[in-house]
Amino acid sequence: MHLPSSLVLLAASLSMGMDAGKGKGNGKNCKGLDVLAKKAGLKYFGAATDSPGQRERAGYEEQYPQYDQIMWDSGEFGQTTPTNGQKWLFVEPTRGVFNYTEGDIVTSLAKKHGMYLRCHALVWHSQLAPWVESTTWTADELRKVIVEHVTKVARHWKGQCYAWDVVNEALNEDGTYRESVFYNVLGEEYIKLAFKTAAEVDPKAKLYYNDYNLESPSGKTAGAQRIVKMLQAEGIKVDGVGLQAHLIAENHPTLDQHIDAIQGFADLGVEVALTELDIRLTVPATAENLAQQKEAYKNVVGACVQVEGCIGVTLWDFYDPFSWVPYVFPTEGAATLWFEDFAKHPAYDGVVEALTNKTSRGKGKGKGKGGKRANLWTA
Repeated sequence: MHLPSSLVLLAASLSMGMDAGKGKGNGKNCKGLDVLAKKAGLKYFGAATDSPGQRERAGYEEQYPQYDQIMWDSGEFGQTTPTNGQKWLFVEPTRGVFNYTEGDIVTSLAKKHGMYLRCHALVWHSQLAPWVESTTWTADELRKVIVEHVTKVARHWKGQCYAWDVVNEALNEDGTYRESVFYNVLGEEYIKLAFKTAAEVDPKAKLYYNDYNLESPSGKTAGAQRIVKMLQAEGIKVDGVGLQAHLIAENHPTLDQHIDAIQGFADLGVEVALTELDIRLTVPATAENLAQQKEAYKNVVGACVQVEGCIGVTLWDFYDPFSWVPYVFPTEGAATLWFEDFAKHPAYDGVVEALTNKTSRGKGKGKGKGGKRANLWTA
């Protein structure tokens, strides 16, 4: 997404006005978000990234040096996730034929720069190889497919992933199960099978259930809690729940709602992470919705800081041109913390405030009632 210079100037002036007299001004004195996150007690503050030259990154090669400096050498981030390279579509496009090239690109960069690697995602109904969806499966055959895929992929990256998103987006908005190819054949057994297999292959990796619209209490949040309890009751390893946190600036949850949702998962004895954080707004951006975005980032990161079980935050890329949002929501964008010219959003300062403990219960200014539910992908 290409943002006009007027938008960049708007963000800069807004941030300066908000921070007048505070000696901060758009994060100039910040030592890096990951540094602040660790001081706040989190394990990491990170950003997902995709393979150079692919998808949203295509055509922006001139920006790579500055992007790479922020991503890998600035102290802003201490963790990363391959946004696409480990998904079924890219790893096993043909049955039994595995290609780890794209996932290895980000994995090698994470290792080189000493960053935590969150791996994503073993079993998901979307970005699925066409052969999986187009075949009429028997239960036994689909079990074999799941076990083989999870085994081969988790084994390839064994010992390199801090965590795996084992099952991604298995729920409808009301907390019932999504009718995917996996659920339609195997029911909830496929979730158990995926987690059990991943635990056997890479026992040291943290195993997560990951989904969107889990950031405030709801039927979907209760459904995710049900999945955790089901796995625990079966004695199957489950270590965490990932809250994707694809939020909307103009209609976002309150700080207290975020805290309640995160605490609800932590109370089950699993860790929690914000795994794909971005907060989109209606474009062109205005002073008003940039301020709303700042508050939304501050709320959700502040909630993670305040709940002991929340261990880290991952932005779903940090650079607006590399965001998925405009390609799915044509009237929305500017969802990350850096504009196209690498100026920071005012929301960057909201994150800094959250990480330096300038949030507390009752002070969040979200819309309440859980905010607007994100409609990300169709079933």
